[in-house]
Amino acid sequence: MAFSYQRIVIKIGSNVLTKSDGLPDLHRIGHLVEQMAVIRKQGVEVILVSSGAVASGRSMISVSEKSDAVAARQLLASIGQVKLINTYSNLFGQYDILCSQILVTKEDFRDRLHYLNMRNCLEVLLQHEVIPVVNENDVVSVTELMFTDNDELAGLIAAMMNASALIILTNVDGIYDGDPKSKGSKLLEEIDNSTDLPSFVASGKSQFGRGGMVTKSTMAQKTAQLGIAVHIANGTRDNILTDVLAGKIAHTRFIPDKGKSGKKKWIAHSAHTATGSVRINAGAGAALTSNKATSLLPVGVVEVLNDFNKGEIIKLVDEQDKLVGLGIAEYGSDKARERTGQKNQKALVHYDYLYLL
Repeated sequence: MAFSYQRIVIKIGSNVLTKSDGLPDLHRIGHLVEQMAVIRKQGVEVILVSSGAVASGRSMISVSEKSDAVAARQLLASIGQVKLINTYSNLFGQYDILCSQILVTKEDFRDRLHYLNMRNCLEVLLQHEVIPVVNENDVVSVTELMFTDNDELAGLIAAMMNASALIILTNVDGIYDGDPKSKGSKLLEEIDNSTDLPSFVASGKSQFGRGGMVTKSTMAQKTAQLGIAVHIANGTRDNILTDVLAGKIAHTRFIPDKGKSGKKKWIAHSAHTATGSVRINAGAGAALTSNKATSLLPVGVVEVLNDFNKGEIIKLVDEQDKLVGLGIAEYGSDKARERTGQKNQKALVHYDYLYLL
C-alpha cells in the first residue's frame, strides 16, 4: 500500500552513508538526494537528519591513533561537518533545491522557549521550500551531553515538527524476530503498540554508528505512540525512499497511535532533561493509567525526591522507582512538599501536561 504524507523526517545513518573503509559513499549520498528531490517536488515537506560528519572529516585529515578519542571525534566532526553540508548543498543544488544546516545538542530540547525557537526556525525553512539538514553538534556534544544516537534526535525532530512519518534508513531491511543474518529469522513488516520488542531485537551496533536495533526499535515505538508512523528500511538498496512511500518494498512499519498534542510530544521526549522527581503511591499510579483523564493530585504523592520549579518537567516514579510518566509541574517542590498526601489541593501535574509511559 502506498503512503501519503505531508511532512516526513528522513534519518540516514552512518552505516548507509559510509563505505566499508569508513569514508563517505558519495554515489549513495547522491542517489538518496535524487530521491529526496523527487519526493520534495511531489509537494512533501522533507527534513533530513543526517550522520556522516565524522566520516567526512576522516576523508580529509588523518588523526594519530594515540590521540584522545573525544578530541579526535571533535576534530573530525568540526572539519567534516563543513564537507558534509557542502556535499548536500551541491547535490541538492543540481535539482534547484536549497538546503540548510541545523546543528543541535541535547540542551536545545531542555528549555521550552529554546525548543519553540528551534521549531519556528524549521517551520520558516519549510515554508520557503528549503530542506533542513539536521545533525548533532559533535564538536560540543561529548559524553553525557550526547544523544543516544541520531535515531533519538530524529524522533525528537519528528515529534517537534508534528511530522506525519519518520523514515529511518539503516543497513538491514528492518526489524527481525531474531538475528537478521540467521536463515530462520523473519522480517516483521508491521509492529504495533502491543508488540514486545526487546526480547528478540539484536543489540549489535553498526560499524560506524553509535546506535543498534534496540535503540532504533525503542525510539520507533515511542514515536509511533505519539501518532507518527515510523518506517525502518534498508538505505543501501536502490530507490529505497520512493519504494517505501509507494509501498513497493518489504520493510518494518510501526503503526501510529492516535496523535498527541504538541506539548505532550515535547514532554514525551524529555526524560533525559527532567531533573525534578516525585514518588507516587499505588492508588495514584492506578488512577493515572486508567482510561479516565486524570491529573496528579498531591494526595497521590508520597515524597518529593528532587527539587523543581513551577513550569519544569518532572518525573513521576512509583514505589519501586519505576518511571510512570512525565509532566509539567503546576508549582515548585517547596509547595509540593507542603501538600504531599493532602486532599482537596490543586493538581501538581494537570492531565493536559502529563505524558504516561
